[in-house]
Amino acid sequence: MLRFGIDLGGTKTELIALDSNGQTLLRERTPTPADDYGAILETVCRLIREAERCLGCKGSIGIATPGALSSRTGLLKNSNTTVLNGKPLDRALAERVGREIRMENDANCFALSEATDGAAAHGRVVLGIILGTGVGGGVIVDGRIVRGRNSIAGEWGHNPIPWPRPDEQPGPACYCGRHGCIETYLSGPGMARDFHQRAGIRRSPEAIVASARCGDAHGGASLGAYVDRLARGLATVINVLDPDVIVLGGGLSNVPELYRDVPPLLRRYVFSDGVIDTSIVPARHGDSSGVRGAARLWP
Repeated sequence: MLRFGIDLGGTKTELIALDSNGQTLLRERTPTPADDYGAILETVCRLIREAERCLGCKGSIGIATPGALSSRTGLLKNSNTTVLNGKPLDRALAERVGREIRMENDANCFALSEATDGAAAHGRVVLGIILGTGVGGGVIVDGRIVRGRNSIAGEWGHNPIPWPRPDEQPGPACYCGRHGCIETYLSGPGMARDFHQRAGIRRSPEAIVASARCGDAHGGASLGAYVDRLARGLATVINVLDPDVIVLGGGLSNVPELYRDVPPLLRRYVFSDGVIDTSIVPARHGDSSGVRGAARLWP
């Protein structure tokens, strides 16, 4: 059976086609017209049409989206691509392509992919973390997505930063309407803002990490603060969920220092006896995990 997965991101929309063995047959990417709902619908449908024309057959369709479908209204909520909020995205796309669509939060799809045949395939309880333009999370137990009563399981990025320092209060404003959310510190823009506040100049997260490795004081301070904030944020999730594996995805998951420096810090914050066995690993499928998980929404 042919399975199409689509990852509807804030900057790019990606399609993948998997065969019955999970092998990739086709993969396409295109920019996301993030401020135009109608153009987003057309972009997704165009990718599907072109893929089916190329492969010569139709398949099931799973879509990973920012945000989640409300169990009460069926409309999308909590998306940082705000033009999607309040829209019946799954129904609108199903009408256009003429078949049922399965839709899940992008972090859930990422976690499902890594728990199925990725870096967390050996774990029973898996937490997938996205550290990118935003900060999200998905929970997998025994190979199944845990959505929660309100379809928000795993949304750790919109809790306040734990054990805040004096200079972290009240914290930066978040698009959700609150201040000091974990996302405002651990997203890529969050790291860039921290560096700008210290150095007075703007740099990308990649440049900040590179400067820290070269001994730059401001870069080192920003990276150090990021590592400590990540340890604090993950500690609260470990205290609640106690997962076997935490898989990191998103652009900042490519920073090796996170896997070296965060685990020792967990001992300061996790409510345990000082021995923390939780594995923290990078995603095996990289930035393709979300789209692979979307395809796997169909068995």
